[in-house]
This record gives sequence, structure tokens and C-alpha cells, in this order.
Amino acid sequence: MPNPTQSTDAITLLKADHKEIRKTFADFEKAGDNAEKTKQRLVDKMIELLTVHTYIENEVMYPRVRALLPELEDDVLESYEEHHVADVLVMELVPMSPSDERFEAKATVLIENVTHHIEEEEQEWFPKVREGLTRTQLREIGDELAAAKERAPRRPEQPSALKKTVDAVIS
Repeated sequence: MPNPTQSTDAITLLKADHKEIRKTFADFEKAGDNAEKTKQRLVDKMIELLTVHTYIENEVMYPRVRALLPELEDDVLESYEEHHVADVLVMELVPMSPSDERFEAKATVLIENVTHHIEEEEQEWFPKVREGLTRTQLREIGDELAAAKERAPRRPEQPSALKKTVDAVIS
């Protein structure tokens, strides 16, 4: 049972994820040119954070908002597509190492795409969701997100993550 003093508001939970993802991006961008071990560690962390985050949004947040606020359908569909782009980049980064010619460029494109997605969510989509749902609904979705986070895949090659990526490709 969640601690009643701790917010399980869905948007608060997702924003906390965004903050951790942004910090990892900033750390990557600050790493020096020859910091291959650091960059590999940070890309591994990015992959895990993004795999978990896209999983919980795709499995819980987007379907629930889509059902409760049908007027946000276009926003949800755009978010699914932005996740798909991130998933493809993540899958391509998994086998790469910092010595690969395109490692840095691919990581940079991933960072730019995800940063744009986060900004759009926080500035445009979250306010619409907060306005359209009750506090109770947001807490219930937050509880579902927290539970999904516990069972979420940590690597994109795990079956539940691959299913999501395959579904995104063939849908």
C-alpha cells in the first residue's frame, strides 16, 4: 500500500521519471570526449530508464487517458509514435559500444527526440490531463503506474518490451 503522505499522482510520478531521465542526458552531454566507460554506463542507464518509462506510459497512462479523455486521442497517438522512434533508437544502441562510429550521434539523436517528447508532455499534454481528470483518478492511475513499474522490463530485449516494440512497428 502506498504511503498516504507520498503522492502517487500519475503526473507527479511521470515528472519524477522525466527528471531522472533528463539528469542522465545532461551527465552524458557533460562527459568528456574520451569518457567511453562513463558514456557506456550512462547509455545503459538511459536504456533502462526509457524502457521502464515507455512501458508504463504505453501500458497504463496512455490507454487510461485515451479511455477517460477521448478528446486527447490525437495527443496519445502522437505520443505512441514518439515512443516508437525512441524504441527504435534504443534497440539500435543496445549492441553498440562507445567506440562505434555512430554511437555518439545515435545517443544524441535519442536525447534530442526524448527531450522534445518530455517537453511536449509536460507543457501541453499533462496540463490537459490534469484539467480533465479528478485527483482521485490521477492517484488511481499513479498507483497503476507504480505497480507497472515494478513488473516493467529493464532492457528492451526482454519479451514484454519487445512485444511493445513489435506492436508499435506492425500497428
